[in-house]
Amino acid sequence: MVDTENISAVVFLRMCHEVGTSRQVQARRDVLDLKIKLANQTKSIHEDAFMTSGSRREGFRLEDSDVDNMFWPDNYRVISDISQSQRYNIHRKRLILCDCSESPPGFALLYLLSPSILCSEINEAFVRMNNRYYISSSLHKAFMCSAESQRSTLHGPCVSRFHGMLGYDLAHCFASDIWPPSASSWIDRSHSWPPPHIVDDIVKSGCHFVAIGHKLGKHETIEWRTSFSMAEQKLVYAMNHCQFLTYGLLKLFLNRIINIGLGEDEKLLCSYHMKTAVFWVIQQNMIPQWTPHTLLYSSWVCFKLVLKWVYEGVCPNFFIPSNNMFLSDIYGEVQNRLFLRLYELYRMGIRSMLDTLSIMSCKECIAFLRDPSFSRFAYENVEFSKADFDVKLFIEIERTDCLPVLNEERCIRYLQCNIIEQTITNPLTQYQIIVLQTLTHSVLQNLAFMLHRNTHTQENKLMYRADKITCHILKFAAKFGCISDMLYVVLYYYKTLRYMEALSIIDVIKVKLAQPYVMHNSMNGDEEMYMKAVGGQSLSTKMKKAVAWDIKLNNTIPYIRELIPEQRSGQQNGLPYLIIPPFVMLYMVEIFCAKHVDIDRAQMALNDLQILVHYDQGQFIPLHISNISWHILGMCQQTTGNLRDALDSYKQSLREYQLHSIQSATEMRIRRLGQWNN
Repeated sequence: MVDTENISAVVFLRMCHEVGTSRQVQARRDVLDLKIKLANQTKSIHEDAFMTSGSRREGFRLEDSDVDNMFWPDNYRVISDISQSQRYNIHRKRLILCDCSESPPGFALLYLLSPSILCSEINEAFVRMNNRYYISSSLHKAFMCSAESQRSTLHGPCVSRFHGMLGYDLAHCFASDIWPPSASSWIDRSHSWPPPHIVDDIVKSGCHFVAIGHKLGKHETIEWRTSFSMAEQKLVYAMNHCQFLTYGLLKLFLNRIINIGLGEDEKLLCSYHMKTAVFWVIQQNMIPQWTPHTLLYSSWVCFKLVLKWVYEGVCPNFFIPSNNMFLSDIYGEVQNRLFLRLYELYRMGIRSMLDTLSIMSCKECIAFLRDPSFSRFAYENVEFSKADFDVKLFIEIERTDCLPVLNEERCIRYLQCNIIEQTITNPLTQYQIIVLQTLTHSVLQNLAFMLHRNTHTQENKLMYRADKITCHILKFAAKFGCISDMLYVVLYYYKTLRYMEALSIIDVIKVKLAQPYVMHNSMNGDEEMYMKAVGGQSLSTKMKKAVAWDIKLNNTIPYIRELIPEQRSGQQNGLPYLIIPPFVMLYMVEIFCAKHVDIDRAQMALNDLQILVHYDQGQFIPLHISNISWHILGMCQQTTGNLRDALDSYKQSLREYQLHSIQSATEMRIRRLGQWNN
């Protein structure tokens, strides 16, 4: 029989491959944390504060990892006792009193202490009861759903939004700076874990109230649930990597084994229950040591705790144990069926958990473990391909390159905050430095095109100065970015009729993009060539020399007139950006420029674009943005007089996955083609 500890070590390595190494997880968190921090630091006083929660914030990048965004009005605060109002300037903060007297544990009624001055979403959710103005959770959530868009639906306390097949949850809530009295027992029992400084940080951070009532409560439609999302995120961060992987293995076990074959209504257990089990097991010292060799045992202990909860019908909330999270969903016949399902897995033993990762057979495990190189693994610091780490890190960083930029004032605030972060506050990690660099070039690009938009109607002298500043800003921004960021300079030169200058830069970009070591969209590069070219250099140098990202055009900023219909179409559907593959953008602008100065070059560029779009198969054009690539091909064919080919390209664009929601622009161009043909 194979030693469970050694099999556990193999599982640890497999989990590092699937979930991430300690370094990868830390990098993901650093990148996202800084983006959220900067967004909150630079928001206006009229904007909501926000945080990202869910498994992606925790550091997971699994197929089902969710994106949850919590928003709350910064000028409202929830207090639990009227005496706490002394902490606030009532002219700046509008206070909401939390009343738990008639609600189940973990839930509360919220009523306004000063209902005379209200924002629209509060006014829409008013319910008068016992001479008090309560905020109805159901009315508040319904108002927020209608305000978001027609493509929004209600999902628990959240409003779910969809862009094509991509979805994410938005939870509009209220913040409390004060730790709720109902969770005071958690402070008293937190001696062994988490450490005291983390307990203090959690308590000082308070909690939130999200818009959902208890199904068995007296006032379900009015009640609000206490949310500890911020505290939970800090607790997950406080886990060591073995504890985090245990949590990850339980998530996979839930999705791939426990819930497999069940309908959505039958999936009674969720990832939150698994996370709660891990919290309790860590805090109650049920595992003497959390190491790679105990990963399977640790996961099994957590599973047995969940089994016990299902048998008893009681799942105690980690912060408010009297809040039984099974009370309204897991009871009676469904509880019995769930228990029998889990008990069958329990009878199979730890082997059932191994099936989660399709772990090798025992003989293969033994052979793997006998490999001399395996015994020399430093488990906690295990790392795989350096190029693979860079690729995944740049994917994370690219996803942060989309802060909301509405005007020049906000651009300036971003730049000021960046300088403050770099020079005054606590030292940043190497990953956060590259995030700042990326956000800086993005903001500068936005600022440059905004400046041109606001001054192009001014007198010649002012226009000349503004043009000079814009050129300097764009060239300076390109120094912070990757190879494809030079295309923003090309766009500006085309916009200002400097076709030859644009074409000369296009020639330079083509040479750089053609190098075999370049990671297009942070993938599809030759890893060996990549390491030879930039291995051992700083992340900043790697990004500048060996990375090409998709071009993101802010739909509120007019870059070139040819793309304005597409930007308007996306904006009308709630999409902030057009995302265009770099080669598609390069050939498009080359065609637009060359048709004014070199017809033969324009035709050659069109041929290259046609070959790329027709035969790429996901190498340089990610499949999820192929619709805009076909659309742009149609535009280029149309501008060079190939109207029949343009019509075919537009029709193919409509058949592709519609990430950009530019169908109305595509259909408009098809109608115009029909008018010309007539």
